[in-house]
Amino acid sequence: MQVQGKRHLFVIIFLWIVLISGLAWWNVSQTKQFDLEKDLQTARSFFDIMVTTREWNALLGGVYVQVADDIQPNPYLEISDRDVVTTDGVALTKINPAYMTRLIAEIARQNENINFHITSLKPIRPENVAEPWETDALILFEENNQEEYYKYNASDQVFYYMAPLITEESCLKCHQKQGYRVGDIRGGISVSFPTQATRFWPTIGSYLIIGSIGVFLFIIFGAQLISLISQLREQTIIDSLTLINNRRHLDSYYHQEFLRAQRTNSPLSIIMCDVDNFKAYNDFYGHKTGDTCLMDIAHALKDGIRRSGDTVARYGGDEFVIILPETPLDGVRTVVELLREKIEALEIPHKGNEISNYVTMTFGFVTYNGENISENDLLEKADQAMYRSKRAGRGGSVIDE
Repeated sequence: MQVQGKRHLFVIIFLWIVLISGLAWWNVSQTKQFDLEKDLQTARSFFDIMVTTREWNALLGGVYVQVADDIQPNPYLEISDRDVVTTDGVALTKINPAYMTRLIAEIARQNENINFHITSLKPIRPENVAEPWETDALILFEENNQEEYYKYNASDQVFYYMAPLITEESCLKCHQKQGYRVGDIRGGISVSFPTQATRFWPTIGSYLIIGSIGVFLFIIFGAQLISLISQLREQTIIDSLTLINNRRHLDSYYHQEFLRAQRTNSPLSIIMCDVDNFKAYNDFYGHKTGDTCLMDIAHALKDGIRRSGDTVARYGGDEFVIILPETPLDGVRTVVELLREKIEALEIPHKGNEISNYVTMTFGFVTYNGENISENDLLEKADQAMYRSKRAGRGGSVIDE
């Protein structure tokens, strides 16, 4: 039972470790997914703000700003009213959506460490040429109609995002000469920004601690539970007085061995025995001494059983049954004589015994050899053999023929 209990405990601990590992993996996965969604929503927001700002500029047909050291006329904007001078002599230049994107990107990069990059596979401005990852994204936009592209680079802890720019009517003023039509993907705007990698070791460490505590508790309380279950099981199969197997265990074990004998066509021997004139013993010496006598007899019978498969059980009162699997007739005779000698060697005084001054036992036995008989009838034949022996004078043994 303890071996089986330890096996069950091992399975429980294994399942506990699998459960804790699964929960840790799920927690880490959910955290990674949450961080990805957070960065993705941030990138989408940046992109949407930039697109909205560009749409505002396009609807106005561009906006004029004062020429300065950091804002020079756009050489790629080929329109007649690109540069104007106010009546006050202030030089203005028109800022189209693409130019405005670059200006905003410079401010974002300096102040927030956020990088915007407008690019395409056919850029008008050479500086807008796509980086390798942007080229991959643009190809996916055009060939697979993919709506966005993103990735996280763990080595530099930067999140990269890109979405396409769709050609609209207002865009043709600058891009029609490149062959674009309304609805075409003419390029994209990429957004990249640093993002702190999530530290998973605290989470994993917490689960390791919980898992270890669980294993420790399983081992401590599991061992106690196994011991308790073993004790309870022994209480259900062990006779409380003699501390050998009881009738309940005998019935189960006998049924198992009888079926095995039928299946393997092997002999099965049964010995039935009881104490001669035991009622007289109890009347003369008292029930307490009678209990001691039964305990000594049970110990002697158990000591006379040598093989691990043999078993002795208290059948009821002063009756005992011994099951001897794979034991032929000659073998059971030898065992009976050994048991008789064990009982007589105890030399327990018994003044009420009709055949001796000491306690003796009467034996009856039967051997099953595959004949057509039920297990109950076989046990009954052993009982009948014992009573025939009693009628023959007690203290002996009879085989059921």
